[in-house]
Formats: sequence, C-alpha cells, structure tokens
Amino acid sequence: MRKTLIPALLVLLAAAGLSACSPGDSGQGATTGPGQGSSSSSGPAAGTPSADAETTAPAPSPSVAAPTAGPGQGDAELAIMVKPSTSGQAANYTLVCQKGVPAAESQHPTAAAACTALKANAALLSPAPAPKDKVCTQQYGGPAEATVTGSVDGTAVEAKFSLRDGCEIAQWQAAKDVLGSTGGAV
Repeated sequence: MRKTLIPALLVLLAAAGLSACSPGDSGQGATTGPGQGSSSSSGPAAGTPSADAETTAPAPSPSVAAPTAGPGQGDAELAIMVKPSTSGQAANYTLVCQKGVPAAESQHPTAAAACTALKANAALLSPAPAPKDKVCTQQYGGPAEATVTGSVDGTAVEAKFSLRDGCEIAQWQAAKDVLGSTGGAV
C-alpha cells in the first residue's frame, strides 16, 4: 500500500507545483494546451505548455548580494590582504580595474591577470555558498588566508579565502589571479 501511495503523492505534489508555476493569462497570447489557462486546473492536462509558453513568464529576481557568473564590465576597486600563515607578514594590495585594464594606482603584482579574470567572471569573488549536503574533501592546503573587500562592477564584495578543505582550496584556486603572487601556492 505504501509503495503505491508514495508515487501517487509525488505526482500530486508535482502537479500542484506545475499549476502554481504556470503563467496566467498575460494578454500576450501565450500558447497553452487544452484544459489549461487559469490556475483553477485540477492537475496536469494531456497537453502541457510548450517550452515557448514557459519562457513568457518573468524569471525570478536575481540575488542582490551575488553577481551572476560570466563576463562583466571589468570595473573593480579592491583591497586584497593575503596572509601566508598565522604568524607571517600579510601582503596587502590595491587593485583598480577599468574595463578589464589595470589603472595606474593598482599595486597588485599581477594586475593585468587579475583584471582579466574579473572581467571574464564578475562573480569570481562572490562564490555561491556550498550546499549543506555537499561533502568537501578533508585535506589541508596550509594556513594561508586571504580577504578581499571593495566592489566589482558596482557590487560590493567582501570575500574570505582559506585552504582548510577541498572546497575552500578550489575557491582559492579559482581566484588565484586576484589573490596575487602569494595566492594559490597550494
């Protein structure tokens, strides 16, 4: 009994989710299948909306805190601090990029590579938080830590990097051009 009840329940939940997400009558002549239209439908009809009809609904608003991954404008004003160990001397850099090109006031050791990396991926310093169910390898990459503050393409950035586990090592490696010459020495 339980084996037949669970799949039926999943179908009902999926149908409820689809009817809640289906676009209403927007007045733009969206194509819908028979038995669809208003949210009063009691479940999935035989003719589900075409992929074209689904694209007429507006996308959800993006998160304000994190820019989308992909090319950006290449404008950045950043203060970067890389500390190789708990007792080591921190290296401090200033990175200023304009349209992917380092400005004269940049004190970064590899400013051109850093600006190019930020223009290629505007979200480089705003990685999505790791899902709670994601397993990271328990490897230690060293005591180095880095902090980056400022803005990239008008979005505030405050990022911290370390080498405590596999996930954090991967984030460090992705941002190694921005972290500078001492960054990424795993």
